[in-house]
Amino acid sequence: MLVTVRYLIPHPDAVTDLADLDVALHDGTQPIPDHLDDVEFFAVPYGVIDPRLCEPIARMPRLAVVQTVTAGYDHVLPFLRPGLILANGRGVHDAATAELAVALTLAARRRLPDFVRAGDEGRWATGWSAGLADARVLIVGYGSIGAAIERRLAGFEVEVSRVARSARSGVRPVSDVAELLPQADVVILATPLTPETEGLVDKDFLARMSDGALLVNVSRGRVVDTAALLAELEAGRLHAALDVTEPEPLPADHPLWSAPNVLISPHVGGLTAALAPRARRLLVDQVRRYAAGKPLANVVIGQ
Repeated sequence: MLVTVRYLIPHPDAVTDLADLDVALHDGTQPIPDHLDDVEFFAVPYGVIDPRLCEPIARMPRLAVVQTVTAGYDHVLPFLRPGLILANGRGVHDAATAELAVALTLAARRRLPDFVRAGDEGRWATGWSAGLADARVLIVGYGSIGAAIERRLAGFEVEVSRVARSARSGVRPVSDVAELLPQADVVILATPLTPETEGLVDKDFLARMSDGALLVNVSRGRVVDTAALLAELEAGRLHAALDVTEPEPLPADHPLWSAPNVLISPHVGGLTAALAPRARRLLVDQVRRYAAGKPLANVVIGQ
């Protein structure tokens, strides 16, 4: 007997919360249900961004909504067809990603990787570091994650500037970034990957950064021109702390691993205990909204 599935989501606790509806679990670790003809709401499984997780969209003729649990949605765009609504996971990763952005900034500015490596060799390698107090921080991409980063920087006695796609009170347009870069000690990238932001951090962008400045990337690897960044790192002029890279995963023999003044984490910005409860709340809320015919939150395409 075929079981009607109208809502296909990747969070078991959210499935439990929605047990009164025609909901089923698909988290990417098990085969997708054979019968997808009735699916109207599909939440893409969360994990390593793998386009194959989006392939079932083509097998859902009644599909109306595609929901991501990620803030970024560039991996879904190739699978959309006209008429579909796309909503993202805005808010789910704010806390965890902001934590990591600040952690990477502190670790790089306080030279923690140098001290850990020396400790691994049994060396007491004391020394001065730039620190964070009195630094000028530029946040590129001032959405919910950018705002969460600023909130966590509030106690560090820094001066924060903000740019986003569109200007608003206290936030300058991204077209002003060239003017702001020479004044920044730390540049934190929190922008989504779009055609406008792909390759935004190119040779010219990096050249405008001040000597010794730190680039922190918690957005997407393709926002940065890797070759241009490598040139600056190898010249010893800039520092970088990267949670995302291009390519990704970074091959073992990639020169970024051995470049000076770089700290790399393996795309773990959202991977904390904060993820599950926030994802659960978002999915339950969105499915309930859809079932009741109410407007969805976080819509980036459609509606």
